[in-house]
Amino acid sequence: MELSLAFIGWFFTLICAGALALGAALMAIMARAGDLERRYLSYSVWNDLVLAAIWVLGLAGGIGVLRLEPWGRYLVELFCWALIVLLPLSAASRLYALRQPNPDAPRVNWLGAIAGATLVLIPLLAICAATVLTLRSPEAMKAFS
Repeated sequence: MELSLAFIGWFFTLICAGALALGAALMAIMARAGDLERRYLSYSVWNDLVLAAIWVLGLAGGIGVLRLEPWGRYLVELFCWALIVLLPLSAASRLYALRQPNPDAPRVNWLGAIAGATLVLIPLLAICAATVLTLRSPEAMKAFS
């Protein structure tokens, strides 16, 4: 399945811009919240900076693809590979967190948890794979040259 370059450019530009705006809003809300939230924010500052850098990479790549800049193709592909690695790791860590023993917690609905993770994971991995294949196609190579 090949996607159009315009779709790839707009999709990654808008999704990454939205993710950066949402992350900035969440960080601002946490900074204004109580002491516990501010401490959590200070503990996760490096994680947040790396995550923001990955989203900026996708945003810059999406803009580059829209402008048919050769570097845009490489940035979007790098962003997709980062997502292909990070999405399954994130889903696995969230499912692992549900496994932690807590006698007071209600029973975990594993079917719902796995189905929810799969419903998010599969389409995103498919879009990333289709994007990488499209950006490596001869037509895309010709468009970027």
